[in-house]
Amino acid sequence: MANTILVGAQWGDEGKGKIIDVLTEEADVVVRYAGGNNAGHTVWVGKERYILHLVPSGILRRDKLCVIGNGVVIDPVSLADEIRGLRQLGVKVGDNLRISETAHVVLPYHRELDVAREQRKDRQRIGTTKRGIGPAYADKAARVGLRMVDLIQPERFAEQLKQRIRENNQVLRAWGARPLSYRKVLEEYQAAGAFLKPFITNTVQVLHQALQQGKNLLFEGAQGTFLDIDHGTYPYVTSSNTTAGGACTGSGVPPNRIDQVVGVMKAYTTRVGEGPLPTEDAELGELLHGMGREFGATTGRPRRCGWFDAVAVRQAVLINGVDFLAVTNLDGLDTVQTIKVCLAYRVGRRRYDNLPSDTAELAACEPVYAEFPGWCTPTSGARRWKDLPARARSYLKALEDLVGAPIGIVSVGPDRDQTIFR
Repeated sequence: MANTILVGAQWGDEGKGKIIDVLTEEADVVVRYAGGNNAGHTVWVGKERYILHLVPSGILRRDKLCVIGNGVVIDPVSLADEIRGLRQLGVKVGDNLRISETAHVVLPYHRELDVAREQRKDRQRIGTTKRGIGPAYADKAARVGLRMVDLIQPERFAEQLKQRIRENNQVLRAWGARPLSYRKVLEEYQAAGAFLKPFITNTVQVLHQALQQGKNLLFEGAQGTFLDIDHGTYPYVTSSNTTAGGACTGSGVPPNRIDQVVGVMKAYTTRVGEGPLPTEDAELGELLHGMGREFGATTGRPRRCGWFDAVAVRQAVLINGVDFLAVTNLDGLDTVQTIKVCLAYRVGRRRYDNLPSDTAELAACEPVYAEFPGWCTPTSGARRWKDLPARARSYLKALEDLVGAPIGIVSVGPDRDQTIFR
């Protein structure tokens, strides 16, 4: 396998965790490059379900090196708990995990600010996970953030933390929130820092050494294209670059060392949180929720569901330079008699063949649909392309034509072997 970036081609929750796990078999190093513990990747290995938030999915294969890059924001307490939890499940976490010393730290005041902002009545709700990710990235951009390299130097961290808590407590009081205890936070974070210290290193050097040795790198995306801070449905986005370009800035690996980009998309569309979702359909959502599908791995919130949006994915293919697509959850449509696909948008007499940049304009858009006959037979047992029902193959071929990229992988269930390669 070549050096590969894997990105979500929709609004996140596309099933990237499963595809990353499958592709990791041919990779040597798996790199997480953006986001924080607001993301959740669900991977099934046999009958065991693993939910990963910060640790790359490659950790589930013992001979792979996993790297948390500089573009990630890290809640050290949460990460330490995640590592302990994995170890309790028998997963090896030791010298196979490396954490960037320049990754920024998510602190309790980031979470408190996140909650306070979401609850303020005079502000537009974004629908964040309230994990403090946005405020942590804001501090990074404002050049007042603390990094992992600070966390593992107790005296420096204690002094920096004291100043930052003093400043942020003033803001919290002004917003009617409870101020934080410096001593309590210091004790908790220094303990997490001591636990994580053996993993923390210069990951740029680690990755370039791997490149020099001819190893294959797989860059693990979090969230999706339309949650990207620059290319998403702003302001209903996350606070990092979730698109393919973020893999380079978030890891220190230059663009000329990337060989291919894989986009992951569901056979329909989902979204968590606020913001426009032109193809949202309550009846489809009720069907999928009734099947036990489409609940967030991080928050447990039911995802908003809609028909496949070819307008959005077509733009995602362009932005990310997608070489081929992986389609997940095809089996979720097995009982649907008539399947809709959005070809374009319409507002009054105006037709949009591309995604409007104005989020308010996008919210006013109505989908222009084409309809496809459903296959109404289980696909979960298919292991080859020719095993899929003819109507399912026709549906997938239509999606290829509409979005402008070939489909290379089809997932028909959560298990590793429920994967079709073309």
